[in-house]
Amino acid sequence: MKPSTELFDLIKSLTKSEKRFFKLHSALQSGDKNYLRIFDAIDKQKAYDEEGLKKLFAKEQFIKHFPSEKNHLYKLILKALRAYHAESSVSGMLKQEIKNIEILYDKALYNECNKTLHRAKRIARENERFYYWFELLNWEKMLLEEAYESGEFTKDLDALIDEEREVIEKLRNLAAYHILYSKINYVFRSGGYVRTDEEHAMVEEISEHPLIKGKNTAQSRRAATICFYTQGFCQWAKRDWVQSFEKFSRAKQILDDNPLIKADLPKRYIRTLHYLIQCLIELGRFKEARDSIKQLRALDGQEGFAGIDIHVHIFNASYLTELRMLDRMGEQVKALEMVQPIITGLEELGPRLHKEYELEFYFNLACVHFGANEVNRSLFWLNKVLNDPEPTLRQDIFTYARLFNLLVHYELGNNDLLEYIVRSTQRFLSKKQRAHQVEILLIEHIKKLARTTEPSAKRELYRSLRDQMVKVLKDPNESLSLKYFDFLAWANSKVDGVPFAEEVKKARARETSAAKG
Repeated sequence: MKPSTELFDLIKSLTKSEKRFFKLHSALQSGDKNYLRIFDAIDKQKAYDEEGLKKLFAKEQFIKHFPSEKNHLYKLILKALRAYHAESSVSGMLKQEIKNIEILYDKALYNECNKTLHRAKRIARENERFYYWFELLNWEKMLLEEAYESGEFTKDLDALIDEEREVIEKLRNLAAYHILYSKINYVFRSGGYVRTDEEHAMVEEISEHPLIKGKNTAQSRRAATICFYTQGFCQWAKRDWVQSFEKFSRAKQILDDNPLIKADLPKRYIRTLHYLIQCLIELGRFKEARDSIKQLRALDGQEGFAGIDIHVHIFNASYLTELRMLDRMGEQVKALEMVQPIITGLEELGPRLHKEYELEFYFNLACVHFGANEVNRSLFWLNKVLNDPEPTLRQDIFTYARLFNLLVHYELGNNDLLEYIVRSTQRFLSKKQRAHQVEILLIEHIKKLARTTEPSAKRELYRSLRDQMVKVLKDPNESLSLKYFDFLAWANSKVDGVPFAEEVKKARARETSAAKG
């Protein structure tokens, strides 16, 4: 059986200050500290090598029970991290305070317990940490009982009960919003843009929910951020980028106005900013999008935005949006400057990068290389998507990667291979029960183009593809294909005999002109 890398992964995730704290924390412990030697040995490894460790400590007694030594070290590191981060977050502080209350109560130090409790309640109230607030109310009732037994009747039990009801209602309200958010998130995570009737029905059901449709239905600032965030998703599904931008902006504003909650919800803030940038790209407001990407990257390491997990989210959101923006602008050559930093980042993140983002990076890298006329490199990245075991999430990327694959092989002149790829793509789409007109048009024309050698006949096929696409793309559901790759710009570039990137720039210029006029 392959040795577990859990301990290695944990040690490698530690910052310099966390490692230093762990060793200082360990210095307070008595007895043998073989675990520190194991820690240092693992820390020096670039990849986990258990056999190497066993050879290194072959003469040591503890190597005979190495698994238990590793387990002990793992627990000690987590214990040190709990102490290190005890006051670095609101939840950490409240957990500490509740433990203090428990200790003081057990020692019958009720006055000190009361002081700690009211301080903790203020923190929970200001940060809308309702679960902790509810637990603190239970302790307050216990202290009230002690006060009554001592003959003190200054506290109002009814007021405490009313406060408890209020907290429970806020908890229910927040939980209801979380459920709605999970539902809308599922739609986007599974298929990207909303396209099918079933997906539209799911979004419509959420957008018509009283908590989303009604006014002043959110009973807390946390709930309000989810409400506007979900509304932003609903408008995104309807391709109303203006309304979507407005809703995501409202969610961002609430967090900006409440720094404590913002610092406690860093991922929500990053995701909100991510979708705001996406809206700006869809609206052609590229300068604002670029400024917002800089703002997003600047968050990394700020108070409330530290840690590997946050770094991963900022990396994903900022680099993916910038790749998409440059590809949409027809600036694929400029986008090539990002390739090496992205590759370096992907290697450093390793298993911390979720599959969805990995697929998105590969697909977008394939697009920018294609636009920069580096078709072989485009195929390299595209194969990373196509050779991945078929994912259950983001079937949209997997589908358009197959369609894009037809163009890539056609541009490379792999006509013999194209016949097989066309059949394979048709089988795949049939299996998925997809019958979108853009897909049918593209497959039919690529199949004919691969068999045609006469230049004039090819030009006629290019014109046919372009003209039919123009008609089909008037359907909003069909035009979604352009969000992945501009198939129409490719057809136009073939008809006009100009580079693909130049045709993309023309398309953006036409869109800008239409928006102004």
